[in-house]
Amino acid sequence: MSPGTVWFVGAGPGDPDLITVKGRDLIARAGAILFAGSLVNEAATRWAPAGCEIADSKGMTLEQIAAWLIARAAAHQTVVRLQTGDPALYGTLIEVVQPLDAVGVPVAVVPGVSSAMASAAAAVVSFTLPEVTQTTIFTRVAGRTPMPEGESLRELAAHRCTLCIFLSITLLHKVEAGLREAGWPDDAPVLVVHKASWPGEERIVRGTLATIKQLCREGGIVSQAMVIASPTLGARGWPELAKSKLYDAAFTHRFRRASV
Repeated sequence: MSPGTVWFVGAGPGDPDLITVKGRDLIARAGAILFAGSLVNEAATRWAPAGCEIADSKGMTLEQIAAWLIARAAAHQTVVRLQTGDPALYGTLIEVVQPLDAVGVPVAVVPGVSSAMASAAAAVVSFTLPEVTQTTIFTRVAGRTPMPEGESLRELAAHRCTLCIFLSITLLHKVEAGLREAGWPDDAPVLVVHKASWPGEERIVRGTLATIKQLCREGGIVSQAMVIASPTLGARGWPELAKSKLYDAAFTHRFRRASV
């Protein structure tokens, strides 16, 4: 019998209802599910059918994860590897896919909602605004994993666009240093969202480059947090905004002619 398919499914940021319909349907017909329990809300497995084998990978090595998936693909047509956020972003997608490829196990990917998007939603902010910034960078600061040449936070922050800084809440001193080296002022707004979308656990901290580290320390936020630095933060309260041309009455496009 040919092996079943291993589906790498983005579970989303935490709220189990933010998984995609396709991801939910795959869980509902899966014979086996391996979820990343250190980051994925176990409630995301609630759609699994009776008899589905469900395991938590938080204590496994990369080799054990691959071996588990290969073994279950030999027994089931649908195997789900449930990952946090989106599988393509700060995950081990390629590391796990390679051993599956080596033994001929088919793989497929279902995207998920990133914690960056969930954080923006929680705080009701926009990463982009006309004439403010049209660019968003997803990055992190160097920790145990070094940054490639040319990707230091100082170099990226020099663009003065929106920065979504993953996996760096315990390295806020490096975040501060990188932004300051790039010329960001002490009063530049900074947003931290802890466990974005997790029911009953989400926390939002708004501060500045000068205050955000102390505010997070006082709040005990030391894990699972998104750090956002952006010139768009606070725009909800600005008295004036440059408006999008799409809805401007004086702007013609293929669906509407200018009316003024």
